[in-house]
Order: sequence, then structure tokens, then C-alpha cells
Amino acid sequence: MRILGMCGSLRARSLNAAVLRTTAGLFTPPWELTIEPSLGRLPFFNADEEQYALPDVVAELRARLGESDGVLIVTPEYAHGTSGVLKNALEWMVGGGEIANKPVALVSASTASTGGNRAQAWLRETLTVMGANVLPDGLEIPLATRKITDGRLTDEPTIAALRDLLDSLAQAVAEARAQASNFI
Repeated sequence: MRILGMCGSLRARSLNAAVLRTTAGLFTPPWELTIEPSLGRLPFFNADEEQYALPDVVAELRARLGESDGVLIVTPEYAHGTSGVLKNALEWMVGGGEIANKPVALVSASTASTGGNRAQAWLRETLTVMGANVLPDGLEIPLATRKITDGRLTDEPTIAALRDLLDSLAQAVAEARAQASNFI
């Protein structure tokens, strides 16, 4: 199972990047996690460029997305939504259609007690419009600075909840594969 991991933060000491790094350590064969290096590499979305001269970096992201069996998005919350860099990446993904019917799991880590729940709500709505199969329950990590040490998630109950989310993502991928094989 190939999962594409994306972090909606560009900060060097991002709590969400720390969660994604920790998640990478939880993957064992047959799982494979590919982490998108930085959504900051993408130019601002421009429909003209999408139609006439798709930037190579966008084509590469779309190809990784198309090759993946599922997606894990880890995002901060800014102004009751997701980050601009993640929103921009999603805009580039709309036209390619690679995310349609793809299982997507959401995680948000926040210093606030809400755990980034509004960012997840925003993402859930946007991804649903894009045709993604967003898992019904994501993982919200409130007061994340208390649960992350030296760039890694260290809170055992939160790590257990993250494992549960990954199990749900694996189940969704298996169901998507079974449905696809029924159409062949």
C-alpha cells in the first residue's frame, strides 16, 4: 500500500511536520509512505498554466498522487481553515482528478485546545467536493506542544490514536481496491 503524506506547514519546527515524521516510523511493509518534500515548491495556482504549460513540479505531485493508494494530510489551522500552501496544492490537484475516490485521512496538530478541528472541517468539505473518499474520523491533536518532543510525537495515547487512524486508512484502501476489482 502506497500512501502519499503531505504536510500543510512550511515551518522548520512545525508540530504537524513532527507528526508526519513520527507517522513515517509507524509504516512497515507492505505499507510505504512517500512524503511530499514541500508544498512550498509549488507555484501559485494558475488555470492558464494548468491548461497550457503544467509546471513540472505539479506534474510530479500529480503523478505521486496518482500512484498512491491513499493520502494522509497533516495540517495546521490558520484563521479557521487550512494553510494557504495546502489550499494551493489542492487547487493544483483539482484538474488532474487523481484524488477522486482515493481514501484520505486527516490529522491536525495545534497548540490550541481545539486541535485544529476547523481546519479538518474545511479540508473535509473541500476534499469531498474534489471527489476524495475522506475518512469519517480524523485525528485532532490539541495542546500539541505538550505531546511533541525533539521533533517527534511522544505522547503514547496520541500515538495509539494515530495507529488507529492508519488502520482505518488501510481498511479504506482495501475496500477501494476490492471495489475496483469488482469493476474489472
